[in-house]
Order: sequence, then C-alpha cells, then structure tokens
Amino acid sequence: MITAAQLRAARALLGIDQRKLAALSDLSVPTIQRMEARSGLIRGNVDSLMKLVEALSTAGVELIGEDSVSPAGGRGVRLKPSAPKVPNAAGTNGMEG
Repeated sequence: MITAAQLRAARALLGIDQRKLAALSDLSVPTIQRMEARSGLIRGNVDSLMKLVEALSTAGVELIGEDSVSPAGGRGVRLKPSAPKVPNAAGTNGMEG
C-alpha cells in the first residue's frame, strides 16, 4: 500500500511536518511517527492507513505503487498536476523563499 519512505517523501513534497500530517489525517503524532519509523510497507490499522492515504491524496500527493506505470519504475510519490497548496505547521503556504 504505502511504505515509510513514501510517507516521508510525501510529507517533504508538501512541506509539512508530522504534526500537520496528523491533523490532516485525523491521526495522532505518535501514530505518524511509528509509521515513518518502520522499514518497508507500513502495516497496522486499516482505518488509520486509509485516513493517511486519503489525507495525502487530498493534499495533492499521488502515491505510485510497485506495479504502477512510471518512467523510472518502482514505488514513489509525486505531486498531482493541480495539487492544492497545504499550509504548513507554521501557518504559511509551504512555499517560503
């Protein structure tokens, strides 16, 4: 479904911290921390995983599965073409500069 590396990469693409992802997915920060600390596929409560995947999708991240067609092949993440801007934990739009 989703790996810990994909989760960390998705957060990085969105420019959000674990606290913001927890709020977006209606999960606790410790749950997000446990998910990111794993190696390989994230396992656990199906409801929690679905909340996480839905929150990432709503925020504008597309998860690329092992069998998905992608130029480089394999798992990954990318921003959707019309990805919304998600305010980061500091309250900005994540596009500082």
